[in-house]
Amino acid sequence: MDSDVILFVAVGFAAQLVDGAIGMAYGVTASAVLLSFGITPAVTSASVHTAEVFTTGASGLSHWRFGNIRWSYFMDLALPGMLGGILGAYLLTQIPAAVIRPIVNAYLLALGITILVKALRSSRQSREPSRGGTRVLGLFGGLLDAMGGGGWGPIVASTLINRGATPRFAIGTANLAEFFVTATITGTFVLTIGIELWPIILGLIIGGVIAAPFAAYLAKRLPDRPMMVLVGVVVTLLSLRGLVESLD
Repeated sequence: MDSDVILFVAVGFAAQLVDGAIGMAYGVTASAVLLSFGITPAVTSASVHTAEVFTTGASGLSHWRFGNIRWSYFMDLALPGMLGGILGAYLLTQIPAAVIRPIVNAYLLALGITILVKALRSSRQSREPSRGGTRVLGLFGGLLDAMGGGGWGPIVASTLINRGATPRFAIGTANLAEFFVTATITGTFVLTIGIELWPIILGLIIGGVIAAPFAAYLAKRLPDRPMMVLVGVVVTLLSLRGLVESLD
């Protein structure tokens, strides 16, 4: 048990350092490791979401302390995201996730390429995404995060950036809103399948909480264009990986 905790402290630290800095990949990284140990997808998703309640809370607080929050985005993301999470948890029992994932990954692939193209242009103007569009994005992100066992960051943060939001505000605000979405999804898991694997969850929590302030600092300090390139590359690679896996 002690070795499990130590191993997953390292996994949680690495996953949160990436997630907090560019707004995505905690769930994908942690889930991939758990699945490689032969843990079932349902238990993996429940364990990662439980850990994320604590890591997204620490990350959101850190981003707030570093001034990376745009409150207009937050108000339009959090509540719709929570509603989407509840709906997604219900639909997961009705629609196989394998049907949804290829569509989502195709969308993310197009989004990642678009972000890369915009990042490599000579100039870029930041602008405010529409509030109505941001609410729909929150609902959509929460829905697919619950159904797919993750995906809030790639969908929400990258879409905000693609629509013209300043990267650090998009990433910081998406991280803070994710705390409320993840807590809602985790509550659904507690009421349905329960929570297991506490030594692993504890390791993920400890590592993620330690990494959160460092990641938020990186998000504040990285220039917009390099951050957009990082986001575009990660989104593109994750979506390609998801598409390949859906064909297996």
